[in-house]
Amino acid sequence: MPLSAKTVKDRTIKMAEDITRQQIKDINSAVAYSIACDESKDKVPYVLDELESTYSDLQLHNKVRWLSRGEVLKRFAACLEEVKTFLGSKGLTFPELEQPEWLEKLHFMVDMTAHLNTLNTALQGKGRTALHMLEEVLAFERKLTVLARDLQKGTLSHFPNLRDFKEAHMINSEYLHSAIIAMQTSFGKRFCEFREEKTTLSFPVTPLSLDPSLLNTTALAGVSQPDLEMELADIADKDIWVSKCKRLTADLEDVARQKAVLAQNHKWRDIDNLPKPDKLVFETWNAIPDVYVNMKKYALGVLSIFGSTYVCEQVFSNMNFIKSKHRARLTDDSLRSCVKMKVTAYSPDVQTLCAEVQEQKSH
Repeated sequence: MPLSAKTVKDRTIKMAEDITRQQIKDINSAVAYSIACDESKDKVPYVLDELESTYSDLQLHNKVRWLSRGEVLKRFAACLEEVKTFLGSKGLTFPELEQPEWLEKLHFMVDMTAHLNTLNTALQGKGRTALHMLEEVLAFERKLTVLARDLQKGTLSHFPNLRDFKEAHMINSEYLHSAIIAMQTSFGKRFCEFREEKTTLSFPVTPLSLDPSLLNTTALAGVSQPDLEMELADIADKDIWVSKCKRLTADLEDVARQKAVLAQNHKWRDIDNLPKPDKLVFETWNAIPDVYVNMKKYALGVLSIFGSTYVCEQVFSNMNFIKSKHRARLTDDSLRSCVKMKVTAYSPDVQTLCAEVQEQKSH
């Protein structure tokens, strides 16, 4: 017998409420939790086909919005001759497409945008802590030094598009080198405060190898610096808890190693099935006894810092998908319940919910 719309709505809300109860139970079990194209586009494929181009069409967007610009630039540069032929057939002229200085900057931008997209990809996904984000940014800053040196030498090992362009043209390496230095300076200014707090952000992962005097406790209410130092001194010789911290480091290393191998083989779905780093850290600190209350408050407080707006943006994307034009009767309560079940890692306790439903015997 099919369920009525009201029954589906009521049971959806009940499942969401069950998930909320599970979340509240887990939160309360922790010592601290703080919330600190126009018509001509149709003709381009025919021109590319007539010219026997490698590509069948120009790329105007990508499935992932923030990757679009780099992918569009790359395809545009690859089909540049075909684009000029197409524009010529329409009687359109753009002098920039014949200027070596402009084309040099185009190919440079193609390569640099690819490097930035690699950074963006590394910063996306659930389970990324603020420390992970900072480490990726700092690593990219070091890579900018390598890129600047590569341009200065003229080898262009990390600029494939610019290297191909250089075979037929002279390039202004000094100007491009200065552009990378300016980008590196901008990164340094933007993330200077995070760099200063790296010791603080590292505490949940490596608490026993840090100098307690370097930890910033001003932003976390309820954490006593003197008591924190005493707790760190006390736990340092407790083998059972020291081994717990070492095991956490080993688990995080194993996840990072598996992720690198899967990424190299382009197995993106398998990466999503790997244990989440933040969950591993949370589980470790929840296992530490409450006698180390300041340590736990400090670690969980740092972990509550959002590394990026990825999760928030994902919630809005899911909400827009659920609240489609075909679901005009969707109420706020139903929408809230559907969104909660879509984005959470929790699963409703179906057996308990079924036991609460009154049994209806057939007549």
